[in-house]
Amino acid sequence: MAEPQVTRAQLIDRLNEDLAREYQAIIAYVVYSQVLKGPEYMNIAEELEVHAGEELHHAITIARQIDYLGGMPTATPKGVKLSDDARTMLRADLENENETIRNYRDRVRECEALGEYAIAEDIREILRQEQEHQIDLATALGEDVPDVSAVKAPKKRR
Repeated sequence: MAEPQVTRAQLIDRLNEDLAREYQAIIAYVVYSQVLKGPEYMNIAEELEVHAGEELHHAITIARQIDYLGGMPTATPKGVKLSDDARTMLRADLENENETIRNYRDRVRECEALGEYAIAEDIREILRQEQEHQIDLATALGEDVPDVSAVKAPKKRR
């Protein structure tokens, strides 16, 4: 499989999309951690507060790398889904984490294709934490961790 062909400008644009998702995650985790109600959600609500801090660190890391590449970090988050239903909020969080994981896996390959190995290493560390968030959310929903590698890859016909 050939390495993805990406320009420095395209990498900056994609990292800005990632940064907008990090802002989305910060907002979602701050809000959700405070509005989840019920004894079954106490542990995950506390964990979401921790996630919010980790997502802030991710945002700072991504913004630093965008600046390093010569770009301007975005200041606009992606939209946050709000609901009165705890499961709906947790489901939205899980879907966002799944998308984030898929995108960061792509970003690692793109950084390496450009020879930006240090950026790839920073993103690998972020990816590790995002996968921990995915596990926490799936567990809170009583589900297995989704296989996000299968979601993006098209099925081959025989």
